[in-house]
Amino acid sequence: MAGKKKNQILPEGNVCKKNDILIMEITDMGAQGEGIGRVEGYTLFVKDAIPGDVARVCVMKTKKRFGYARLLEILTPSNDRVEPCCPVARQCGGCQLQHCSYQRQLLWKQEKVRNCLSRIGGFTEIPMEPIIGMDNPYHYRNKAQFPVGTDSSGRIIAGFYASRTHNIIEHTDCAIQHPCNRKILDTVLEFMRGYRISAYDEEKHTGLVRHILTRVGVVTGEVMVCLVINGESLPFSNVLAERLMKLSMQNTESGENVEFRIKSIVLNKNTDRTNVILGSKVTVLYGQEYIDDWIGDIRYRISPLSFFQVNPRQTKRLYETALEYADLHGGEIVWDLYCGIGTISLFLAQKAAKVFGVEIVPQAVEDAKRNAALNHFDNVEFFAGAAEEIVPQQYEMRIENRRADVVTLDPPRKGCDEKLLQTVVQMEPEKIVYISCNPATLARDLRYLCDRGYGLKRVRACDMFGQSYHVESVTLLQRKDI
Repeated sequence: MAGKKKNQILPEGNVCKKNDILIMEITDMGAQGEGIGRVEGYTLFVKDAIPGDVARVCVMKTKKRFGYARLLEILTPSNDRVEPCCPVARQCGGCQLQHCSYQRQLLWKQEKVRNCLSRIGGFTEIPMEPIIGMDNPYHYRNKAQFPVGTDSSGRIIAGFYASRTHNIIEHTDCAIQHPCNRKILDTVLEFMRGYRISAYDEEKHTGLVRHILTRVGVVTGEVMVCLVINGESLPFSNVLAERLMKLSMQNTESGENVEFRIKSIVLNKNTDRTNVILGSKVTVLYGQEYIDDWIGDIRYRISPLSFFQVNPRQTKRLYETALEYADLHGGEIVWDLYCGIGTISLFLAQKAAKVFGVEIVPQAVEDAKRNAALNHFDNVEFFAGAAEEIVPQQYEMRIENRRADVVTLDPPRKGCDEKLLQTVVQMEPEKIVYISCNPATLARDLRYLCDRGYGLKRVRACDMFGQSYHVESVTLLQRKDI
């Protein structure tokens, strides 16, 4: 549907012009949750619109086959449209789908995985299982990184960056972060304003406090507060520590009777002129340098620099699905490639004879070893290095228990390196369990493996990031000759 005006559509190629005002129906969603509409065959992507909306939009940018438009007004709302609970949801870059009902989000995410497997991977028969949704798609994140700056009047603020910018949207009560963050942020900001502690200026590389980072143990109730500073120390840090230590925070949002208390207050030094948030040096102001939390029956120690899944409740469901797909009976040898701090490795070690974890980041490997010792696992071994180098080295040792019955993969968004996939094929595991945060690279990598002797047996999406366009998935591949 399109409301035409003079010169709205150019004759050559049916291309809209910049600043054209159109009325159009949104019929689909893009990879990042944008609405998609078409005007005489020309595709426009519209942020904040969803299928079923009839909207008035302004064309912002055009290319040969598609363009981008800004939502001006919803004329007829979709049946799936809801009112965002956050007042800055549209400006903030953290959530892209708060205006969409959660059930519609789940349906779209499941179809996003299916469509990538079909379109990119070329799969025609996709054994898709129902997506694993969240019980409560709000207040689920256990980690937050709030940039600190000043507004136009010079007042110190914290919040989140606006989409595709480094402009801070002031907000201390995020709908997807843990509820205790609001008290922590308000306390730190009040302290900074009262003691004239400067906020970091990214352009000038001046000012002291860059970010306020929080980590929350949702099971243990332990909370960490980390101030990232552009300097060596924080003036009056003892005053801030005393104020934070007095905070008592009940998680009323989830209905759980858990008392959250701050167990760790640390400074992280980052004096580099960079967009990287954390530096390498950590100083403890109060308590210890870490907090503990659990995923299922596995306990993990989390430091400011540790990687840890931001939604532990859904992580448990995701890993339980991976464990189900692996179908371990106690005698298997498992290789966990891209093992990180050993989260999946330890889950698998509960039912495997031996698990070998490989991770290229040395600090993550040290964390993995500590987590294994913390949980008294003696059937797990970790290696630091690239899997495509480590695995052949271990195989050349010709030790029987270096074989691979099952291989698990959990790569970053860019997917697996082709050399690693070649190595996996050479390992000839009976099963491959692939956990992915990017359906597009998942589809590409599955195509590679399935062209080399494996069949796609099970696929299941898991929503780890409600209100955003991100989706995780777990898939099972099995050797065709078995």
